[in-house]
Amino acid sequence: SQNNAKVAVLGASGGIGQPLSLLLKNSPLVSRLSLYDIAHTPGVAADLSHIETRAQVKGFLGPEQLPECLKGCNVVVIPAGVPRKPGMTRDDLFNTNASIVANLTSACAKHCPEAMICIISNPVNSTIPITSEIFKKHGVYNPNKIFGVTTLDIVRANTFVAELKGLDPARVSVPVIGGHAGKTIIPLISQCTPKVDFPQDQLQKLTGRIQEAGTEVVQAKAGAGSATLSMAYAGARFVFSLVDAMNGKEGVIECSFVRSEETESPYFSTPLLLGKNGIEKNLGVGKISPFEEKMIAEAMSELKASIKKGEEFAKNFK
Repeated sequence: SQNNAKVAVLGASGGIGQPLSLLLKNSPLVSRLSLYDIAHTPGVAADLSHIETRAQVKGFLGPEQLPECLKGCNVVVIPAGVPRKPGMTRDDLFNTNASIVANLTSACAKHCPEAMICIISNPVNSTIPITSEIFKKHGVYNPNKIFGVTTLDIVRANTFVAELKGLDPARVSVPVIGGHAGKTIIPLISQCTPKVDFPQDQLQKLTGRIQEAGTEVVQAKAGAGSATLSMAYAGARFVFSLVDAMNGKEGVIECSFVRSEETESPYFSTPLLLGKNGIEKNLGVGKISPFEEKMIAEAMSELKASIKKGEEFAKNFK
């Protein structure tokens, strides 16, 4: 199975989908790239197919071609949906994106039930519970194979800490736990490697910046979209980690929003040891500071409400 990952990108023509597909095409780990969207995929696929790497690219257009796209895939990445506009929260995207995710994951449950499912579509705090419930409905639910991609929060935390401390960002590693929206994003600066210290006021400001970094981009783009390029990078990073682990690489750890027993929330992001079958072991929250403990406590009600909203939606989804 070495370096033979068959990856599908659902929403491949979009703001995240195109740069994500480019990064996946560029990887020696990927042997087949199936691109799906409701518009423009033949063009995106033709364009990417000229790149001198071995991944074979094929474009699929519209719901009738979705089954063919998914057949035989080991990993499915879903960035489909609408992006945030200035003034919107991730939750404002719920109505549109919930239906999109439910339809796409329903197709995954039918046509590639064994695949790893990586959800980027916001609000992740709700779209992951939706995905789980849809897979349950089809009788193929495996909680170790359904991931909410929160990697962008980690990437941002690493970057911002490195900037403040004059470090090489590639050498900084900050676990970010909780969820993927506002105050549910909980960076564990106390667990940063290398060890860093900030005075409380600076720590609060840094934490706030990590939590609101998506909004920073939405505002800077002034209505022309949300974080697409950094999200594509983060999505690709997560997929490469997953594929490495599926190929038998030891010690691959990434944070992700998954079904969890680690806190009172039924879904929660923590560092996960990845393996051939997805989650090998949930490494849990670990030792944290009182400041971080307080953030977890304060995130709980919002997290649970978003999860419940997703589950309710999926129950009524036809």
